Amino acid sequence: MTETFLLPDLGEGLTGAEIVRWLVEVGEAVTVDQPVVEVETAKAMVEVPCPYAGVVTERFGAVGEEIPVGSPLVSVAHPATAPGRGPTPGTGTDPADGSTPAAHSTGIAPNVTAPHGVTTTGATATTDGTNGLNGASGTNGHGTPTAPPNGEPSGGGSGQVLVGYGTGTTTSPGSPPPPPPAASSSPARSAVAVISPLVRKLARDHGIDLRTVQGSGPDGLILRADVMARTAPPTPTPPPPASASPRGQDPAGTALRTPLRGIAAAAAAKLSRSRTEIPDATCWVDADATELLAARRATELPLLALLSRICVAALARYPQLNATFDAATNEIVTLPAVHLGFAAQTDRGLLVPVLRDAHTRTTRELGAELARLTETARAGTLSPAELTGSTFTLNNYGVFGVDGSTPILNHPEAAMLGVGRIVPKPWAHEGELALRHVVQLSFTFDHRVCDGAVAGGFLRHVADRVESPLSLLADL
Repeated sequence: MTETFLLPDLGEGLTGAEIVRWLVEVGEAVTVDQPVVEVETAKAMVEVPCPYAGVVTERFGAVGEEIPVGSPLVSVAHPATAPGRGPTPGTGTDPADGSTPAAHSTGIAPNVTAPHGVTTTGATATTDGTNGLNGASGTNGHGTPTAPPNGEPSGGGSGQVLVGYGTGTTTSPGSPPPPPPAASSSPARSAVAVISPLVRKLARDHGIDLRTVQGSGPDGLILRADVMARTAPPTPTPPPPASASPRGQDPAGTALRTPLRGIAAAAAAKLSRSRTEIPDATCWVDADATELLAARRATELPLLALLSRICVAALARYPQLNATFDAATNEIVTLPAVHLGFAAQTDRGLLVPVLRDAHTRTTRELGAELARLTETARAGTLSPAELTGSTFTLNNYGVFGVDGSTPILNHPEAAMLGVGRIVPKPWAHEGELALRHVVQLSFTFDHRVCDGAVAGGFLRHVADRVESPLSLLADL
């Protein structure tokens, strides 16, 4: 019997995923909960485990193809099992060989009513309350094959499809757990000794099958150096065939079209919505950041942690900016908790990880969580929950060597603080001209939520704390 595994709901309202890499081949044996494909959603890259055991008979979709949730992903044929003697009606299990009618649970099994009114979930019960063994069919007392009752499909039960999306199996009270699926004649896919997602990505970018790489780490762990040693010069990719020009021009002059998928597509939709719906405005101010750099050296904390502390303090002074605008009800919704988003550039594009409950953390705790989220973002392993729910965004575009910007708000937030590069400039300091470290700060805000006076007051408050970090002690 063949089961077809459908792409599950990967959470956070996602409607589809792009196939990045198949982890199994047609004809290969798989076990319950073995990852069969790696997909990329608008949030993260995920290895999808299959809830069935057996042999892969068909894969649906090619690498680079986007498939919607609920579409077929793989088909798995269950291994055949030898028929055995079944129980005679009213006698229970035959003591001669202990055989019972066999059945499997499906990914999410229906309730099956056994004789004498005993109900089990995901497994077939015999007349003596014993769960059926794994197999596609059983035999009656005359040795004739019988189908599972109620049309129940066979297959190995799964403990999970993804974290939070299970296909668990339960049995009736007092029943022994079902034995593991029968072994297939095809060899199971060997595990790849890789821990780092960066190593997987490096191998994927260079077309290297990690199953062919000999690891030099502990217990054969594959390290980055092992993959780099196998890296060969990339093969030039031929240009895609030119499509017909809509106006009849020479096809050789047709512009290259690049479809947006995954994070790029999600970002484009969100930025377009923000610019369409939010009447934003931006104001700027230059600030002397010399003392802020001195505070970084004294505390050994990241600069972004100190800027985050300043943001949290400013939002405590101006809580109306930690808000969203509900256009349906024409209301400003002020939020009680500060979930601080910060822009992080990664190989997969621009991400905005979310530092939750920033208002409850110390500056050192802010620094530790910022470091963890940044590393996870660059590894491509952020969970959907770590990429959603921000209430205010800190954008440090100074790392790109620019002074100022007019960023697009992170919908549905009402405000964003931008920080440019810090560079030495002539500055009037204590009545004299001196060379100081100066930064340009920008503040973009939803004009429906506040007017210029509130926006200017917030930005001035931030600039004052940048110039005198010790003044933060007054707010503690």
